[in-house]
Amino acid sequence: MRFDIITIFPHLFGSYLKESLIRKAGERGDIEINIHDLRNWTEDKHKTVDDKPFGGESGMVMKAQPFYRAVEDIKKEAGCVKSKVVLFTPRGKRFTQKKATEFANLEQIIMLCGRYEGVDERVARFIADETLSIGNYVLMGGELPAMVVLETVSRLVPGVVGKENFLKEKIREDGFFEYPQYTRPETIFIGEKKRSVPKVLLSGDHEKIKEWRQKKGKLIK
Repeated sequence: MRFDIITIFPHLFGSYLKESLIRKAGERGDIEINIHDLRNWTEDKHKTVDDKPFGGESGMVMKAQPFYRAVEDIKKEAGCVKSKVVLFTPRGKRFTQKKATEFANLEQIIMLCGRYEGVDERVARFIADETLSIGNYVLMGGELPAMVVLETVSRLVPGVVGKENFLKEKIREDGFFEYPQYTRPETIFIGEKKRSVPKVLLSGDHEKIKEWRQKKGKLIK
């Protein structure tokens, strides 16, 4: 699985990509992550990526041409058949676990991170395959959504989060199944009250444990 992220702030991803399972997965080759500076695809000496919007509104809008050039070059270099280009925008479709599962079957995801007052609409209509949002709120840019998609999809790639059986236990056709988890010690004090692990988890009865998890769990779609 290859991730290509196009941004004007590539350094925002520095520390994030150097930590935890994402770093280890990259080192093993389970996933490949490439961060691209959009300014490398500008054509003027000032490396301009934005301009004033038509219609007289305030703020600046990111230009379409640098995104187009970047996507074309990255696609050509990667040579992936199963590839998708995603633009992050508050007007996009909600990113879900179901969408993450769909993305996990691709070879490549190219993610476009907007900034300022938005991105020229021609990027959404003619360059991106789809537009996504991670929630009903407006962020300063697409970098955080890109990290969310990267992490959500990566953990579905075999080998990234551990043994293959771990994923088989939780992945469903229509989502990802999550249930409550407990660990040692069996009993702890929170404030003045004693809080204990549900007895069924200590029973050793795998069928009852499975039933309990099914009852208490939730399917994330």
